[in-house]
Amino acid sequence: METLTFKIEDFEGPLDLLLYLISRNKMDLHDINLMALIDQYTAAIAQMQQNRMDVASEFIEMAARLVQMKSALLLPRSAEESERMKAELTGQLIEYSLCKRVAVELGARARAQYTAVRTPLPLPGPAAYSRAQRPESLVQAWYALMGRSLRKKKPEPQRFEPLVAAPVVSVASRVAHTLRGLLRGTLRRLGQLFSKGESRSTNVATFLALLELMRAGRVALQPDGTLVLDRTRRAPRAAAEQGGSQ
Repeated sequence: METLTFKIEDFEGPLDLLLYLISRNKMDLHDINLMALIDQYTAAIAQMQQNRMDVASEFIEMAARLVQMKSALLLPRSAEESERMKAELTGQLIEYSLCKRVAVELGARARAQYTAVRTPLPLPGPAAYSRAQRPESLVQAWYALMGRSLRKKKPEPQRFEPLVAAPVVSVASRVAHTLRGLLRGTLRRLGQLFSKGESRSTNVATFLALLELMRAGRVALQPDGTLVLDRTRRAPRAAAEQGGSQ
């Protein structure tokens, strides 16, 4: 592959660099050789990072997106996803190419016209901004003006309430529950230990309790899902003393 020697300042963004590579390789914009384009773009970004470490984040983000697209192209099961990503990238490149063409035409028309500048008229009323605005609204307006995405809002405390208020279920209590069911004969199969009606904490604690019993040799799990209790062994002390909750 031929080494690229251009600078990142020569391009307005990652789409501009991709269009340059497409033009340089004489590709059809509507039928792009994605594998060759991705390899050349990632090689260009790697070279830029070797020469200077402060490569703009949008170029790095596009490189990561192209690597993900290449992975999808190499996997037969991801054909539908790769076609969707290819169509999305092609549409962005076509739209950006049209915008550049229109900008060139408008610039040529503007340079051909006579422009007269006069002294600006005084503004009626005070020039200072007097409306009351929240600082967060001004920050969001600034990022929108700069063409960047808005910062993510902080999560509300109500979203964490189900996690914080979840019932505490100890592993030791589920060890006792499992042994009691096996001794009484009401518990015979693995599927009986878990239920959709139980909370997530209960099912996780039950799973850890079963692992502890199997590790201690107290309970054996057969290939058909049957649980067998070894009555010659005692319950594991580690599980009985463990008070950790899940």
